[in-house]
Amino acid sequence: MKSTINEDNKWKVLHSEYLIQRPWLTVRKDEVQLPDGRINPEYYIFECRDGVNIIAITKTGEIILERQYRHGLGKTCYELPCGVVEDGETPLQAAKRELLEETGYSGGMWQELMTISPNVGTHNNLVHCFLARDVEKVADQRLDPTEDIKISLHSESYVRELLVDNQIMHGQMVASLWKFFYQLDKK
Repeated sequence: MKSTINEDNKWKVLHSEYLIQRPWLTVRKDEVQLPDGRINPEYYIFECRDGVNIIAITKTGEIILERQYRHGLGKTCYELPCGVVEDGETPLQAAKRELLEETGYSGGMWQELMTISPNVGTHNNLVHCFLARDVEKVADQRLDPTEDIKISLHSESYVRELLVDNQIMHGQMVASLWKFFYQLDKK
């Protein structure tokens, strides 16, 4: 399919200023002019690094899920392994590094499943979603000081049930998993 994403009706940025610039939070305020001449004096953009998430399937056919507390929601949730693309990394390199660090799993056959925007209206970054088949445990977790991640392995049917019952809350991961199951169903 031909891309329908373009820059038609692009807004003109009249002025920008940074309100917050921290390692994990950068907020920019733009004054913008719409194509019809109207001016919006306050449009806020969250500048973020590109991210990755991984649907990792073991050699025995189980999907690796993580459980961790997420302070923004105030809940402990199931998630896919995920992280950010560091300077000098490709999205695939970042995905392989994050999977190994967070789960201890590596190897297998990798493909990019999709690239999505967390929120096209307020965020400037993309999330690259990967499928890794036939991964195997090769190391212990190497978590960051702020991470507390529990790993579990589940059947495809159980993960699909989690999705149907709204038990996976992270929208970017839900999108990746639904695309994965859609492609499985088309086979």
